Amino acid sequence: MVTSPDHEVKPALFTKKREELSLSSQQLEKLMRGVLDKGACFRFRSKGFSMSPFIKDGDVLTIAPVQGSAPGFGDVVVFTHPNTGKLIIHRIIGKKAGSYLTKGDNALEGDGLISKAAILGRVTKMERNGRYISLGLGPDRFIIAFVIRTGLLPLLWPVWRLVRFLMRSRPGE
Repeated sequence: MVTSPDHEVKPALFTKKREELSLSSQQLEKLMRGVLDKGACFRFRSKGFSMSPFIKDGDVLTIAPVQGSAPGFGDVVVFTHPNTGKLIIHRIIGKKAGSYLTKGDNALEGDGLISKAAILGRVTKMERNGRYISLGLGPDRFIIAFVIRTGLLPLLWPVWRLVRFLMRSRPGE
């Protein structure tokens, strides 16, 4: 908390934990928009579970501006939701009347139509525990978007868990 000259208590603009700034969604959106508008990339730690298992809570994401190129099917984008004003990171699963249909990989419902103007940038890199992760951002993004759009994801979870189990239990690794 910060006190003003007239001794009114005002909340701090940000908090500092372990050398990281914790910002509200609106503050993060303003900072991100300012950086991206200058053509630079923006890095931050993700929060939430709507994009799991491809983007997990705490992953470090690099966001690139979408200047000059329209986002496409399967891209993971950052946008300001038109109804809530919150900053959201979800995947494009379709396009309709010049707007985009987006949905979280782990979300039950889509976000509705999102205008191109609401999209701040595109996720281009992910880091988890200091290692780069490309799953969900490469050519596989088309398959993931298709599966999410068609509602097949719940049927594929058992297959995904089996693949993960087999990858972890490979001998010699």
